[in-house]
Amino acid sequence: MSVHGCQHLSAFKAAKGTDPFRIIYSYFIACPSADARRIKAKSCVCHTCRQPTLRLHACMYCIYFGCYGAKHIHEHAKSKKHNLAIDLTYGTVICFSCEDYVYDKDLEDIARSFSQKPSLNLVNLKDPFSSWEPSEDELQLLKKNPKRRKVDAKSTVGLRGLINLGNTCFMNCIVQALTHTPILRDFFLADRHTCQMPGESKQCLVCEMARLFQEFYSGICTPHIPYKLLHLVWTNARHLAGYEQQDAHEFLIAALDVLHRHCKGTNGMSCSNPHLCNCIIDQIFTGGLQSDVTCKQCNNVSTTIDPIWDISLDLGPGPPAFSSHSTPSPGGTGFTNSPGNYEPTSLLECLKRFTRPEHLGSSAKIKCGKCHCYQESTKQLTMKKLPVVACFHLKRFEHSTGYHKKISTFVSFPDELDMTPFMSSSRNDNNGFSNQIIQDMPTSLSCDNKYSLFAVVNHCGTIEVGHYTCYIRLHKDQWFKCDDHMITKATITEVLNSEGYLLFYHKQILEYE
Repeated sequence: MSVHGCQHLSAFKAAKGTDPFRIIYSYFIACPSADARRIKAKSCVCHTCRQPTLRLHACMYCIYFGCYGAKHIHEHAKSKKHNLAIDLTYGTVICFSCEDYVYDKDLEDIARSFSQKPSLNLVNLKDPFSSWEPSEDELQLLKKNPKRRKVDAKSTVGLRGLINLGNTCFMNCIVQALTHTPILRDFFLADRHTCQMPGESKQCLVCEMARLFQEFYSGICTPHIPYKLLHLVWTNARHLAGYEQQDAHEFLIAALDVLHRHCKGTNGMSCSNPHLCNCIIDQIFTGGLQSDVTCKQCNNVSTTIDPIWDISLDLGPGPPAFSSHSTPSPGGTGFTNSPGNYEPTSLLECLKRFTRPEHLGSSAKIKCGKCHCYQESTKQLTMKKLPVVACFHLKRFEHSTGYHKKISTFVSFPDELDMTPFMSSSRNDNNGFSNQIIQDMPTSLSCDNKYSLFAVVNHCGTIEVGHYTCYIRLHKDQWFKCDDHMITKATITEVLNSEGYLLFYHKQILEYE
């Protein structure tokens, strides 16, 4: 993307200039006067549904306001072929032909001119977003260090091997995945972390992660020795201490938990819910899992929503699947054994099985709040809130009494994933998902819930003796295999054909909050 936006915005400016943007920005975004704010309060409603909304957009071609959430601005752009609109909250321009927000220096200068007017300082409103401008001290520092490291499509900045300190391949893989998590990388490289543990920065895992990001993106190519990180993990997660081989998934959850606690400045376990905070870990990794328990007698639904950092998916043969379309039972529902007892062979099949209704049986009756007695019920899990980074844990290690084995079944996974069919909003009235939604999913991806694969952790070997490796995406189409200190170039075909254990997906579109 150039500093002059996309080709569609350039063509619009050539034909109509910047006056449409200036007028809309002046009256509906900057609002420098009381009259302008009154006009905005009266006028800022969707012209289709007549409802006010936080994501209202104004067409740059004609007088039309449309809400983004209900897709009314999208429908207007498609029907009228008006492909440019302005977000009335932030003043950013979206191009529906490019399916993305676009940056334009001329329009940015117009927006900046309004934000610098003295009259706006009298308005008691939240400061609008402004781009970074170097201070005098920073300008002097830049002049003293004129050498710049250019990052382009062929750049390998960020690639660095990790020395195995004795069966620590499980840790090295998770470190590679975290250091190549785009939004987490941006947070640390922007020096956003402020230590919340006074006098204990040497014991702060978040500070060590900040140093690790600096090491990875310094341009040094020699392998890094993560001994400080290992020591801090051993200190704060003692069940992982020692030189025995550990589980990469267990290490990931322990690392996120310690990072979360150190972001809050606490070294011990918090008595409150560890997920309900606004630290960078929770902003990126926390999602909301909705559990709906439906009474078979009266169809009363009891709903709970729990925070999650990952989704663990079974790979073994599943129990009989509940179906609301099979032979009715006295409670109005039924069962079918055919789709249940099979081993899933794709991530989508795993997610379909994870979110399907499950009959709890007569031995697990739950007290119904409406019937006031114990009844048989069904339970269904769905995603209420999607995280920025979705981590899927394929449960390849099976542990039972006196029996341990690894499931090496190949499970295919896509490089792009749409989570819309597995959202709570996609449930139908029969406690299931629309078959049409799931069948159409590969060809009709929803932009709001679309994810891109950026890291895959693999395990080769047996449950007793094995080794972890990791694939990471450095740029859009560049993949690399990380095998401790060895970094080799890989192809997307190799990645998708690997025996995935942990799959990391990043949301393609992030919404401001």
